[in-house]
Amino acid sequence: MSKAILDPARAYAALHELELDAAGMLAPTAVVFLTNRQCPFTCVMCDLWVNTLDERLPAGAIPQQIRTALASLPAARQIKLYNAGSFFDPQAIPPDDDEEIGRVVAGFDRVIVEAHPAFLRGPYGDRCLAFRDMLRRGRALAQRGGGRLEVAIGLETVNSDVLERLNKWMTVDDFHDAVAFLRTHDIDARAFILLQPPYMCPEDAVEWACRSIDVAFDAGCGVCSIIPTRGVTPPPTLDMLEAVIEYGIRLGRGRVFADLWNADETRATRLRLMNQTQRIPRP
Repeated sequence: MSKAILDPARAYAALHELELDAAGMLAPTAVVFLTNRQCPFTCVMCDLWVNTLDERLPAGAIPQQIRTALASLPAARQIKLYNAGSFFDPQAIPPDDDEEIGRVVAGFDRVIVEAHPAFLRGPYGDRCLAFRDMLRRGRALAQRGGGRLEVAIGLETVNSDVLERLNKWMTVDDFHDAVAFLRTHDIDARAFILLQPPYMCPEDAVEWACRSIDVAFDAGCGVCSIIPTRGVTPPPTLDMLEAVIEYGIRLGRGRVFADLWNADETRATRLRLMNQTQRIPRP
């Protein structure tokens, strides 16, 4: 597999979705997939590197990508800035762009980015807090509430043997520490959880995904996003995904969403309904 040919001045994808917020309202959400340098972590299951660059972006490219992407999308209350890596990695998102990015997204109630726990420590953690403050100032200048920062972390699985083999360069304790850092500083957290990661037997996949949901909520996450792993054989089934989502919703501890990328549309309808209502319809 080779990398896609990308334009550094444009996000490689952008879409509009409805996501249920913590108040139980469907929030129009802009999702912008930023083009940037490849993540330094080479996780076994990751195919996102295909849409990355080999070189660091010039100053100003990321804000321009966001502006251009938003011009193509309907109005939204939330924005997700996903970058196939970590938002606070200086080789991916130049720190000098943070202030301009903050101005571009100042009108949103919530800004959701992603980060590896390694980029939520030391000076990287300081950058996260500074970005949080920029969002708050931007909303204050607009005389509006909100402007909350939320950080998504790839927990993947709490099966420690599998997690180590994924070459993620993190432990479950690292995840706990990262979420604790965010919550201590009034930043919301969500977890990405894999359904049937590599090196896991399909027969164990549902149980471990459910255990991972428990750990994420125990740590302080408000959202768990369940992602069926791509490229494994046999692939996880929609029955498995429905079982995990139903388990998470029944807990009532936070929102649990199914990633519906490439899902069969007939079955995806039921999963989409669960995503948008956090209720379990009849099979």
